Amino acid sequence: MIPSYDPNDTEAGLKLLEDLTTNAETIQQQVLHQILSQNSGTQYLRAFLEGESDKNQQIFKNKVPVVNYDDIKPFIQRISDGESSDIVSSQPITELLTSSGTSAGKPKLMPSTAEELERKTFFYSMLVPIMNKYVSGLDEGKGMYLLFIKPEIKTPSGLMARPVLTSYYKSQHFRNRPFNKYNVYTSPDQTILCQDSKQSMYCQLLCGLVQRSHVLRVGAVFASAFLRAVKFLEDHFKELCADIRTGTVTSWITDSACRDSVLSVLQGPNQELADEIETECAEKSWEGILRRLWPKAKYVEVIVTGSMAQYIPTLEFYSGGLPLVSTMYASSECYFGINLNPLCNPSDVSYTLLPNMAYFEFLPVDDKSHEEINFASHDDNHSDDALKEDLIVDLVNVEVGRYYELVITTFTGLYRYRVGDILKVTGFHNKAPQFRFVQRRNVVLSIDTDKTSEEDLLNAVTQAKLNHLQQPTSLLLTEYTSYADTSSIPGHYVLFWELKPRYSNDPPKLDDKTMEMCCSEVEDCLDYVYRRCRNRDKSIGPLEIRVVSLGTFDSLMDFCVSQGSSVNQYKTPRCVKSGGALEILDSRVIGRFFSQRVPQWEPLGVDS
Repeated sequence: MIPSYDPNDTEAGLKLLEDLTTNAETIQQQVLHQILSQNSGTQYLRAFLEGESDKNQQIFKNKVPVVNYDDIKPFIQRISDGESSDIVSSQPITELLTSSGTSAGKPKLMPSTAEELERKTFFYSMLVPIMNKYVSGLDEGKGMYLLFIKPEIKTPSGLMARPVLTSYYKSQHFRNRPFNKYNVYTSPDQTILCQDSKQSMYCQLLCGLVQRSHVLRVGAVFASAFLRAVKFLEDHFKELCADIRTGTVTSWITDSACRDSVLSVLQGPNQELADEIETECAEKSWEGILRRLWPKAKYVEVIVTGSMAQYIPTLEFYSGGLPLVSTMYASSECYFGINLNPLCNPSDVSYTLLPNMAYFEFLPVDDKSHEEINFASHDDNHSDDALKEDLIVDLVNVEVGRYYELVITTFTGLYRYRVGDILKVTGFHNKAPQFRFVQRRNVVLSIDTDKTSEEDLLNAVTQAKLNHLQQPTSLLLTEYTSYADTSSIPGHYVLFWELKPRYSNDPPKLDDKTMEMCCSEVEDCLDYVYRRCRNRDKSIGPLEIRVVSLGTFDSLMDFCVSQGSSVNQYKTPRCVKSGGALEILDSRVIGRFFSQRVPQWEPLGVDS
């Protein structure tokens, strides 16, 4: 199920993609057949299949339940503790992959195998021909991609637990990858594999600056990580330029492999280059800094879908008009899909799921609220008729315009597992559906009967920002998160905003009336139930915005990383609940503002 082709052959790659998407239904059936043939003897599947045909798709759907992480955690924990892999997989589990830590209270552990690394290598190779189709000349330069690892943890079994990207970057598939003229990095592997994220960041930026005349694209995995790199560059450009000017590496870079690899890139002093870079970085405004520092760059490659969408205005400010490209959709559980139209507007990004990566099913969710449609996990205390498995549809049977939660069966030991991602079908490429990532399930604010989703909050914040911040004040909203404050009665929504003046690094000047209008605008844009609770029921108090000092969200990330999140996979949580995170945010508040009016609300027909 893992096709092979030469990644340097664009036409072969595009033809393979057409074959995969044209034959999506057949390939999905083959994938499930192979997974069941290999793993029907595992302890997990034996308990449900009870000797039934291990290759029958309908029996699998009738017998094997749809599960959440809590359902499978005991099985994975047993493997982590040293029991045999055949609890869930016929192939040896070679490592456990940790989730980002911001999607759940603590990292989840996902089983992985050696073969899965080959599948991910194939997935990455499919990104190359798509970019070549839309952007010419990528074989004539390099990419400045800022990639990072996190130290792994050894489980009692001896298996390593590590983030999925750390797993790939440390694997032989990455370290001994064959030369691909379309995918040459400015960062030596030694800088990517450095355990110290600050040293890694410094060295990768230094290499990217030294090779600026060869850089054709810049990026990181997530938009937040890339903007953190821009901030790092802003804070360290004088030191970086000093190293370029003298042909040396600053003394606090103590990782010898990093130092040696960077020195080989520097190749001696370069006064002229250092002066050019320092002149650009010393400008009062950093608007368009990416295009000014890397004038041959053709695009910025970062994920800007889902919660990352809030970074789009800031990225556009720094990028100077460079396209923002989101190429792939993946998670710790599995790599899912690719963007076949990479130069589209960020708000229009859809991902086409590759049918050979896993077996995909889809649980319909309500189009309005994105809530589940009368479906329960197998161990929930609901009546049998609440478990309507006929609601779940296969990959090729989803409907355009509908919302679904993704359910996967993988080659590595996950069976009918709810990933927790809500997707909207936007169309089809041949027989393969295309999806827009909407949100993570259950990432909501709630005080009473209201349920505000991540997407609803993003839309409301974006509207307030457009109407009251960007034009009249020239303030950039660089980060935000939220909190349901129930310490008072009634409780209320709290938004933490980090604001930065567009043309300086001075603390923001906050106008009371403007910020109060932002509070009201957010409330006006929230949904019907929220406005009913505020207006009629009086069960929610006025929304509050707490402006925090510059750098607060960097401190929040440092805290989350210290609690087990991966630097490379970190995404700012859009709702915080932990005491430590709230303490960091509240300790840096420089202004508090409340909505001064009740949002408008009118009953829709018969109101309940």
